[in-house]
Amino acid sequence: MSTARIKTGDIVVVITGRGGDSEKAFKGKTGKVLAVNAKKGVAIVEGLNLRKKGVRKNDKAPNGQVVEIPAPIALSNLQPWDAKAKKGVRVSYVREDGRSVRVAKGTGNRL
Repeated sequence: MSTARIKTGDIVVVITGRGGDSEKAFKGKTGKVLAVNAKKGVAIVEGLNLRKKGVRKNDKAPNGQVVEIPAPIALSNLQPWDAKAKKGVRVSYVREDGRSVRVAKGTGNRL
């Protein structure tokens, strides 16, 4: 698997994972990639796969609080989102001006 398929800042769609009608379902939802860990093969996507974490008392929260933080999602469960085609796409590379550029397979739109 190419590690450059999904980069920080990309908009991605979840193609598989926790599905169904539950509140925690995120299959088919889109979000912005906050971080990618290519070694572990995971990415953190804004607003998806949220986990609750208890925070100790501090200046901002004198009584402590429960915050939601995004947990990692496997890169194999994500696809880059093509805004023009309005769907998740596979990625290919073409040479333009002596450098590689990511494009959507099938549509040829730049990502």
